[in-house]
Amino acid sequence: MIKKYLLSTACAAAAAISATQASALDEITVAYFLEWPMPFQFAKANGTYEEEMGVKINWVSFDTGTAMSAAMASGDVQIAVSQGVPPFVVATSAGQDLQTVDVAVSYSDNDNCVVAEALEIDKENAGELNGKKVGVPIGTAAHYGFLSQMAHFGVDVGSMEIVDMAPADGAAAFAQGNLDMVCGWGGALRRMVEHGNVLLTGAEKEELGILVFDVTSAPAGFVEAEAELLSKFLKVTADANAMWNSGDHKDEMLPVIAKDAGMDLADAEATIATFSFPSVEEQLSEKWLGGGAQTFMKGVADIFVNAGSIEAALDSYDGAVNSAPLAAVQN
Repeated sequence: MIKKYLLSTACAAAAAISATQASALDEITVAYFLEWPMPFQFAKANGTYEEEMGVKINWVSFDTGTAMSAAMASGDVQIAVSQGVPPFVVATSAGQDLQTVDVAVSYSDNDNCVVAEALEIDKENAGELNGKKVGVPIGTAAHYGFLSQMAHFGVDVGSMEIVDMAPADGAAAFAQGNLDMVCGWGGALRRMVEHGNVLLTGAEKEELGILVFDVTSAPAGFVEAEAELLSKFLKVTADANAMWNSGDHKDEMLPVIAKDAGMDLADAEATIATFSFPSVEEQLSEKWLGGGAQTFMKGVADIFVNAGSIEAALDSYDGAVNSAPLAAVQN
């Protein structure tokens, strides 16, 4: 079922012919997610993007990253904010000409694997996970993270009993004591850690190249034709991130962000606390767009192929990343 859905979405997106972008646009459409609070929404709500870019922006909320890919393929959307890497990889692997232009948000602490507390296993004795039963959502970034962590600790995944479980189901089974280890994200992960411990923190995973992040993406034709306009968009985003990261404007920004995200203040605050927003300099470093992101995309794609979720991976995802518009922001 997973394979059928991913393939049908990806093929529909890849088959669609992107609309030719005019050299001077009067308006653009930007995709984003509700209930996913980010600093850019402060600038969005205040009209800063239109002011700086000189175009009308139609902001359209989407439920999934795969739907964002399809909308970009049809020419209905020019920029997608916070598209997940897995759906981006599915689309580009199927031949859709999309490019990542920045790292929208990193949330390595919001996607992880948890070991049952009764086992008393942590990173010092992780080898004891050999032969254990683990619930993992197959074909997702969480699956990629699980395999990467086990490889780091020298655990033979072939010895483990791996059960394909959505995070919510995994959290429930884990609470009932039916799993030794479970992997997931978001609210389900918060429920998981009530009954166990992670092996690696988000920061420790990042040091190993195990990344969990969303990107800002756009059709390659739009990136090429409207590089200057795109750079202006990315600069407004970067300025909003810098404003948030300073820590001096939380009281001013959070209520606006929460309202735009369709969340109450407490939920927005709890969610955004698990996010980090890399600076432009950090994004352009080897850890991210300077090579790390491309390597991560290839890893995710290979996991999807092995899981039967997509037919094939690209040989390299270097062409799926274009850091030039962001570099222009830095310069």
